[in-house]
Amino acid sequence: MLLFVGLGNPDLKYAKNRHNIGFMAVDAIAEAYSFEPFKAKHHGLVSEGRIGSEKILLLKPTTFMNKSGVSVADAANFYKLEGDQIVVFYDELDLPHGKLRMRTGGGLAGHNGLRSIKAHMGADFRRARLGIGHPGDKAKVTGHVLGDFSKHDQDWLGPMLDAVSRHAPLLVEGADSTYQTRVVEDMSPVLHDDTDKNDKDKNNGNKETD
Repeated sequence: MLLFVGLGNPDLKYAKNRHNIGFMAVDAIAEAYSFEPFKAKHHGLVSEGRIGSEKILLLKPTTFMNKSGVSVADAANFYKLEGDQIVVFYDELDLPHGKLRMRTGGGLAGHNGLRSIKAHMGADFRRARLGIGHPGDKAKVTGHVLGDFSKHDQDWLGPMLDAVSRHAPLLVEGADSTYQTRVVEDMSPVLHDDTDKNDKDKNNGNKETD
């Protein structure tokens, strides 16, 4: 059995926030593999299903981000799961939007959800870091993270969630590096087109007028 955790904040007003991309990733997996409806358990919302022959528990903590560890530790202890059986999906400021990086353990990069999980069960769990980009100014970070994805973000967000869910069987196999590669490959043309569009918009904005 594996535990896939998506980090986010539970109130409806936060549903479209960049900080909630972890919830979005878990929801995409639930839909792609026809998991059971989510129900309240382990201080969160849980859904059970299978990817291939492996039983998977999806968890969205409802404790709010800075207490995510209460929910994750409760589920992990109940099912006697070790860190290598847990994958946490969360927003990563230090990655450009649409990028994904996998890692196990390591620093917390100031993420309150990760800090809470470490406090309750240690840091040696698997991490799916979902890039949301940095606003470029430290003073704007809170507004960026707790702001909704923009209309422009939808160009890459949908494809990313699709790639994250479609290649999930690789996470089940423990092939985190290959999973990262497949998601990055799927996103490459999407992000390339996004860059081209931004460059075109900038050029159009710089055109001289008579």
